[in-house]
Amino acid sequence: MPDNDKPLLIKRYASRRLYNTETSDYVTLEDIALFIRQGRDVQIVDLKSGDDLTRQYLLQIIAEHESRGENVLPTDVLTSLVRTYTTQAATVMPQFLAASFEMLRESQSKVLEQMTKGNPITKLPGFEAIRAQQEAFFKAMSGGLMPGSSGPAKDDEEKR
Repeated sequence: MPDNDKPLLIKRYASRRLYNTETSDYVTLEDIALFIRQGRDVQIVDLKSGDDLTRQYLLQIIAEHESRGENVLPTDVLTSLVRTYTTQAATVMPQFLAASFEMLRESQSKVLEQMTKGNPITKLPGFEAIRAQQEAFFKAMSGGLMPGSSGPAKDDEEKR
């Protein structure tokens, strides 16, 4: 039984094949992206050297999605990121990005909570359709995870 509190350990062999240590089988980058969308943290290490390669592979997953036209990162944001590597902003950028994503998750959670808890607006005709649209938007923005959850959204569980 997988322990969802610990990162899923993926080992990279010299042949560059990626091995899932929980299921004892080889995985692809798309498989790793799916694990992450399902709420799992992953750690990818080089089998021989023990080097942590997680960041390198996460960046590769993002690059592949962007190259397929799944543009999430606007060009001006990418340009700004490249610029930060040569400025003093590089030291504060990781904290800024982490805080920004955390604020987004928190605000999504608060909006959904306000839309469902004893709010008189919930009795209005058409409210359920609006709520469903908001949930779909938040689900899309969070890669399939609903705010405040640590696992896949209910719709994803039903598909399995």
